[in-house]
Amino acid sequence: MSINMNDYFPRIPNEEFTQRINLLREKMKEAGIDAAVGFSNLLDPSIVRYFTDFSAVNESSAIVIPAAGQIDLCSGQASLDYAQIKNRLENSNIIAFPEVGEVSGFEYDFEGQMNFRSYFSQFKKSHDVKKIALMGKLIFPAVIYNSLRETFPDAEFVDFDAELYDLRLNKSANEIAVIEKCSEIISETFKKVIPAIKENMTELEIQAMFESEMLRLGGESYVQAFAPMIATGKENSYISMCRNTLRKVKPGEILNIAAGVCYEGYNAIICTPHVIGKAPEEIKRAVKCACEALNLASESMVPGASAADVLNVYTEYLEKAGYIEFCPYGSLHSIGLLECEAPLYTVENGRIIKENTTMCIDAYFKGMEWGSFRIEDCYLITENGAKCMTSYNDAALPLMLS
Repeated sequence: MSINMNDYFPRIPNEEFTQRINLLREKMKEAGIDAAVGFSNLLDPSIVRYFTDFSAVNESSAIVIPAAGQIDLCSGQASLDYAQIKNRLENSNIIAFPEVGEVSGFEYDFEGQMNFRSYFSQFKKSHDVKKIALMGKLIFPAVIYNSLRETFPDAEFVDFDAELYDLRLNKSANEIAVIEKCSEIISETFKKVIPAIKENMTELEIQAMFESEMLRLGGESYVQAFAPMIATGKENSYISMCRNTLRKVKPGEILNIAAGVCYEGYNAIICTPHVIGKAPEEIKRAVKCACEALNLASESMVPGASAADVLNVYTEYLEKAGYIEFCPYGSLHSIGLLECEAPLYTVENGRIIKENTTMCIDAYFKGMEWGSFRIEDCYLITENGAKCMTSYNDAALPLMLS
């Protein structure tokens, strides 16, 4: 079967990666930073990929960005050839380090290898380093941090994650095109897979259908955060994040489905409830309430609105409808190189919604007598408000409720 979506597969152009480095260096200059060091692993590949387009396979990676001069991309041995192919950053060098290699501690023995202690000692000879920015604080490894501390004992170390996420928040036209393609791929995947779900299929079978279809349509993988989650029935649907099982699905029960796609490093996701056959009335009532609350909230997602403006609309509707006790949270967060990335928008922090940002809003209904479900879509914030980039829920859920 031919793919009718392959006329347009956008990519981030090479020059945009250089622009990102330049913008980061402006922030470094403002903060008096002499060098920035970022780390990425399989849990969070976004930092190194944002600046180079390289995401290591079976290894970790790092990047060292001085205030001026050549940038060093740090790979393990196994991914070194891949890094040379993928790296799209000009004026950069690629070096293999055992500290970002395979986590089994596999010993490398090849020409050109160095460790971070010797690398930073060389770096010190050519750079006056008094202040170092670290990016990736939740995953930054002690083995690299300790080498930095030993080499630069008098330097000041600062967390630069907030500045990095601020840089990534407003999406360029190229990024928007890529995320819209992600949204198209995952929307078409849902449209193909959901109708094909049959009684007695296992959760794992359904997962395989999602993964097969999104790859067939051009995704590079499912979202880096999780494989498609097919949480079924009262017991399994209750789990917010899960691994799929051999449980067989049954007519009339809730299927809590979450799946996203990664394309060119960027992500889009859809979460939806589904029932094989006719949905029971109690499920319809809850889904109808969630849809109405989300529609009202999304109408409030306009440039200049605060998180409270959006989320209060959502919770107030749930309170009036009598479902607030089943809603542990309504989530409003950015999406991009991570499926759920900073910033998170909450009533307490009152963050302001800005044009040219990409966001997810979701309703999570948990712990009802018959089970739990989530509805989630991806939005682009335009000057006129929120444009829903994913297209499955708007068409499919009204049919479920009819």
